[in-house]
Amino acid sequence: RRNCYTPDSRGGWPSRPQRTRLMPSTVDPSPSGILTVGHSNHPWGVFVGLLQRHAVTALVDVRSVPYSRFNPQFNRNRLERELAPCGVQYVFLGRELGARSDDPACYDETGRVQYARLARKPAFRRGVARVVQEAERNRIALMCAEKEPLSCHRTILVAPALERRKVEIQHILADGTLEPHDHAMQRLIDGLKLPAADLFRSRRALVTEALTRRAARIGYVNPEFVSASASLVKKSKG
Repeated sequence: RRNCYTPDSRGGWPSRPQRTRLMPSTVDPSPSGILTVGHSNHPWGVFVGLLQRHAVTALVDVRSVPYSRFNPQFNRNRLERELAPCGVQYVFLGRELGARSDDPACYDETGRVQYARLARKPAFRRGVARVVQEAERNRIALMCAEKEPLSCHRTILVAPALERRKVEIQHILADGTLEPHDHAMQRLIDGLKLPAADLFRSRRALVTEALTRRAARIGYVNPEFVSASASLVKKSKG
């Protein structure tokens, strides 16, 4: 099997442990769960094939900026125009569920976005609620750019919020296989070399720590908000 977990541009990520077994490529087409997918640099036909293989009927774009300089086949206007004939509805929720914000309060003093603050925003909560509502009628895939789920906020920010709503999440990998979100979290824990859960530390606590550490690594940095965030921190302390 081709290895789908290639190193990313932000320092790489370890390959999936051999003990983690991926689910079969065929899935129940009923809208009982939500998928995620990264468009990466897939040719258009390959990407559409991934959606059709998993019976996706609605693609929810969670990119803050729905355009790609190097992969223009995934620009918003083309997705809106060309997915419909393939039987896939396009929905843009980048304003609600994107990993960037225009609010300086969502950034720390270094200008890095804080996922926990984003998740508390009313707009984010509305976006999550809309996705859950749409999932009752459609087979949804949340789309962002990164091929590796663990390098993307769709996994580190949005998926946990959906899990709290009792939604099952699976990630479409580049070769078309599915990875359950729980398996992705185990890869994350293993990659960070966190100790196993024991009497003093639950798995939930381990996952929370792993998500926090990964968010600190991949979170968007806006240089314009460095001074603004530092000023807000100073005011809150004073």
